[in-house]
Amino acid sequence: MPFELYVDSLYTSPYALSAFVALTEKGLPFSVKTVDLESGEQRQAAYAGRAVTGRVPALVEGEGDHQFVLTESTAITEYLEESFPAPEYVSLYPQDRRQRAQARQIQAWVRSDLVPVRVERDTEMVFFGKACSPLSDNAQAAAAKLVHVAERFVQGPQNVFGAWSIADTDLAIMLSRLVRNGDPVPAKLQEYVEFQWQRPSVQQWLARHQPG
Repeated sequence: MPFELYVDSLYTSPYALSAFVALTEKGLPFSVKTVDLESGEQRQAAYAGRAVTGRVPALVEGEGDHQFVLTESTAITEYLEESFPAPEYVSLYPQDRRQRAQARQIQAWVRSDLVPVRVERDTEMVFFGKACSPLSDNAQAAAAKLVHVAERFVQGPQNVFGAWSIADTDLAIMLSRLVRNGDPVPAKLQEYVEFQWQRPSVQQWLARHQPG
């Protein structure tokens, strides 16, 4: 049965993007529903009564008494990976167990650290080009940490672990907060972001920002 994916109505959530990319890469049928976060729709019973954390994204599978609803993007991507494994479906995570652990490390890190960068370079800037002020001292320190860690993982302009993984999408979107604003980022990381940005599943998300 096709899935439903609930995302923010502006299509600016990097976590909703991650879940969207995962479903698209797996080739699974799904429809997209939007939640207006600015009006507080995520707190209303119609949504919060199903999506227990009251956040986006939310993945809905099945109907009625058999309906399964899952929130938190990494939980969604891991559920999809286990439910629709390779080789029949595209892998979202590396096959090597240590690389797989590192991919999950990257995902957890970009979601839990670097708060000043996430605040001062929000994703409205990434997707809509919103003007941003210069980074504060705290944000500069966070940006330097982001660049330092990313350089440890990104050895070339393509994928961290050789083959693409969902961690590439998540890391590239975090780096794009700096790249899209013109903040100083090494050329290697800029090339990596642009390479990931061109992935067809990411382009499908970006197409939803276009008029019509």
